[in-house]
Parts: sequence; structure tokens; C-alpha cells
Amino acid sequence: MDRAEFRSQFPIVDTWAFFDHAAVSPIPLNAVAALNAYADEVARNGIATILTWVHRLARVRSLAAELINAPSVDDIVFIPNTTVGIGLIAEGFPWQPGDNVVLPAEEYPSNLYPWMNLANRGVEVRKVPSRGNRIAVDDIVATITPRTRLLSISAVEFASGFRNDLDALGEVCRSRGIFFFVDAIQALGAFPIDVQRTPIDALAADGHKWMLAPEGAGFGYIRREWVERLHPIGVGAHSVMNPLEYHVTDFNLKPHAGRWEGGALNVPGLSALGESLELFAALGHAAVTARILELTDHLCAGAARRGWDIFSDRTEAARSGIVALVHPTVPSKVAMKTCREAGVIVNSRADRLRVSPHAYNTVDEIDRLLAALPK
Repeated sequence: MDRAEFRSQFPIVDTWAFFDHAAVSPIPLNAVAALNAYADEVARNGIATILTWVHRLARVRSLAAELINAPSVDDIVFIPNTTVGIGLIAEGFPWQPGDNVVLPAEEYPSNLYPWMNLANRGVEVRKVPSRGNRIAVDDIVATITPRTRLLSISAVEFASGFRNDLDALGEVCRSRGIFFFVDAIQALGAFPIDVQRTPIDALAADGHKWMLAPEGAGFGYIRREWVERLHPIGVGAHSVMNPLEYHVTDFNLKPHAGRWEGGALNVPGLSALGESLELFAALGHAAVTARILELTDHLCAGAARRGWDIFSDRTEAARSGIVALVHPTVPSKVAMKTCREAGVIVNSRADRLRVSPHAYNTVDEIDRLLAALPK
């Protein structure tokens, strides 16, 4: 698949220059077709053709495993959103009173509140302030104590676009026996994560941002060595080894991430997610990343010429698909409104204009955004 064919999957380009993939993305036509196919199939056949969807979800699980290079498809757990994935770890971890979790102070609330909710179990949350547009590995290390049990961090920070050094942080955690959790929602679909190269113990991501899928359909990963050490949350009929033997009570949990899939799954949403992942595989994940960086580099150069400061760290290792812009006199929400009136969709976070293009966008669309920016 070439870029033109990839772009043809997105009818939104006929109406908007859309640069808000860090919020909620449009979905491609093949994902729309998957949603419609599921609805039509269930309307006509009910459960009679359920094996069609069982096999489809098996393919989606395989695509998810390939995306993060998981050792096995059984290490993938389907989740309705990132918050649920974080909660599986936060609530299931074997905490002891006096333990602590370390995380950046400016994380998205879904990666703050589940850990703060552990206060009644005697767990302390230790927050690491940013240094402007960066989160320093040394600052994280300095915040770790002998009672640190877990480090939770976003692969890419939602407000600044800073791409954290997961390899370095993973090695810190591995050397100190600290559980390493990654909120991957602002990376997967744009930037690769390899859980075999990087010692990540668990991650979670909904599909509605960079993976270009509907809301409510995502996946998580749990390293196999942790399965028996985490208390399973949301256990149900499908958590056990013989999930279809409904008349037999045999509480023998699956020895992998599947034990966290207790009930019915969002089959239409996950089917659509699979179609989006098929698109990425067809274009090539490296090509997706390269295109996003090409577009954001072009954006930064043009925005600077129009008097906007680039808040995001754009060094090679830290840059991402999120660009945060600031202007000395123009409020970000004013700029956001001006852009929308010109048919350009951007957003505002932390009083900064946040722009997040994807691989189907074009340089011409970036130029349309630049022309709409107030000087």
C-alpha cells in the first residue's frame, strides 16, 4: 500500500484538515465496514455465525501482539480503554503499606488517579516534576526509594509530546526490581514499542488515538512472569481454562493475560481496530512513523516563521507526533477556534496549541494550518 491508497481510507479529508489524533481520531473506511459487517451479521444470524467473529478476534489479537512484539498472543488482553488496563495493575499489584509508585507529575489523569486511589492501602504516589518540556531520567531515578515498587509513565506525554526513553527507564526498573508500566496510548500506531527489547512489565492503550480505531476497543500486555503475582481483577466465565463449560465449576484460571478477559468483549470495536492495524501493516509501521515525523518537522519550521514558539522537545530521541505551540500574545484556545473556522482541527492542552498529524495527512494540509494560525 502506498500513501495515496492509505489516505483514500479517510473521508474526513474531504471536510477537515484534521490534526487532533492525540484526542479522538477519525476511523478509516475499512474499520467502518467492519462495524457495519458485524451489525448486519448479528441482525441476520445472531449467534449462529459466532465462529466468524471468534476467528476474527484471534486475528486482531495476533496483530496486536505483532505491533508490540509480544512473545505470545496469549500475552495480549483486550480492554475497553487505557484506564481499565491501568486499573488491572493498580488494583491487582501485591502492595504492602509503605510501598510507593513513581510517575511524572504531568501525566494524563488516567495515569494519576488509579495510583492515587491506593492511598487507603498505604501506597504513596511520588511525582516527578518536568524540566520544562522534558522529563529527566535522572530526576526519576532520584525519586525512587527502597520502597518503590512500580514506575508508571506514558510512552509519549499527552500535553508536551515528549517521548520518554523507555529503554533507559526499563533498565533502571529491571536493575532495581521495580515493576515497569507504560501508558502506550500516545505512541502505538505512531511509534513502535518492543516489549521484548524493552523490559516493560505491562502496558495498555485504547485504540481511538493513533491506532485510528473506535473508542472502547484497546489492548494491554502483561509479562508472563507477573501473571501469577498479580491479583486478577474482573474475573468471569471466560477467565478460566474451560470457559465454555458453563455447567462445570472449575476455578482454574488461564495461565496468561486471558484470565483478565472475564466477560463479553467489544467484538465490533475490536474488529474495527483490527482493520486499522491491517492498514498499518500494509503501509509499513516504519513508513507511518517516518511520515508523522516529516509532517511535524514541516509544521515546526513553518510555525516558527509565523512567530510561534515550539514548546515540544524536537531532538531526535524525544520528538513525537504531538507538537505543542505557544505564542506570546495569542491564547491557544483563540488559535484553536480560528483554525476550526478555517476547517482545521487542532486542540489546546495546558494553555498550549496541540497539533497531532497522522500519516494520511499531507504537507498541503500542514500549510493550510500554518496559514490559519494567527500571527
